[in-house]
Amino acid sequence: MPKPIAPPAVDRVYTLNLGPQHPSTHGVLRVLLDLDGEFIVKADPVLGYGHRGHEKMGENRTYKQFMPNTSRMDYLSGLLFNHGFALAVEKFAGIDVPLRAKYIRTICAELNRISSHLLWFGTYVMDLGGFTPFLYAFDDRENILDILDRVTGSRLTYSYCRFGGVCQDVDETFLEMTKTFIDRLRSRFSDYHNLVTKNIIFIHRTRNVGVIHPEQARQFGVTGPNLRACGIPFDVRKMEPYELYDQFDFEIPTGTNGDALDRYNVRLEEMEQSCRIIEQALARMPKGGGYLNRSVSSRLTPPKGEVYFAFESARGLTAYYLVSDGSPHPYRCHIRVPSFSNLHVLVDVLRGTMVADAISILGSIDVVIPEIDR
Repeated sequence: MPKPIAPPAVDRVYTLNLGPQHPSTHGVLRVLLDLDGEFIVKADPVLGYGHRGHEKMGENRTYKQFMPNTSRMDYLSGLLFNHGFALAVEKFAGIDVPLRAKYIRTICAELNRISSHLLWFGTYVMDLGGFTPFLYAFDDRENILDILDRVTGSRLTYSYCRFGGVCQDVDETFLEMTKTFIDRLRSRFSDYHNLVTKNIIFIHRTRNVGVIHPEQARQFGVTGPNLRACGIPFDVRKMEPYELYDQFDFEIPTGTNGDALDRYNVRLEEMEQSCRIIEQALARMPKGGGYLNRSVSSRLTPPKGEVYFAFESARGLTAYYLVSDGSPHPYRCHIRVPSFSNLHVLVDVLRGTMVADAISILGSIDVVIPEIDR
């Protein structure tokens, strides 16, 4: 009798759709997961659900007309994108900016950075089941929105910068509100640490979870807090200073393990460093000197050529690449956004982890889909 042949092993791997989430609102992400039981075998981020063609619009509008588009990519740090585009065009066209305007821009940019980190803090902890910190974070963030609304006229999609300065000067009330907010935020850090940082459940959900190794970060082009959590102290504000950042005393927070807990700690410490920058800017800002270079033409035509300008948004290295053919609108407009690279490192990071940890890992990366689907 021939020996019976054992039946083939049952294929244990199955596919699960994580998402798509947020249909037709603030960005749609779908992650296609191949699972072996509760363990992730393969993760494939699927994008493109909300593509809007910002780069093509940049090539069909004048430089000034494209300015409102900039804050509609990373809408959580829209003022930083707005600021970066102004700096890129100013570098391209050789435009001088009054010193007072540089200080105003820096203060508003760092307030927007804190606002972005606060929103991430609140929503991340809520993803893990904690609702109270979300309310605390949004309470603090409302103060920033009130401050920026006073001077920009907007609470989210800012178009405050102009080529050569800003569209409106700040007043004493704005300065006092900013100082009061800095004191308020510092008093709240102890609440954040007591509620979240020292929470044993939060620690177990984040420590040694979703580790990004330095070599992985370099391979995928990870930047921002996610890179600094790996122990690499790269920040465009320090490495390639722009505006007034080379004149301020601030540190680059870093982690050691590159896990979700380090990414959390780095962002919390970055809020304190932004407070330091704002305080120094408030103390040094000249009372006069103007807030806008009024000699800049509204129909700007930079010389033929190209320019690349990098800056540090809330999520990492962001850059504008512009090509001019001498006409009033760019021949080519390309934007390098950090969320694309930061998201795709998950292809490596999620492999071998559990589905329950996928939400913690994804939330700790802090991606904004509309800047990817731009």
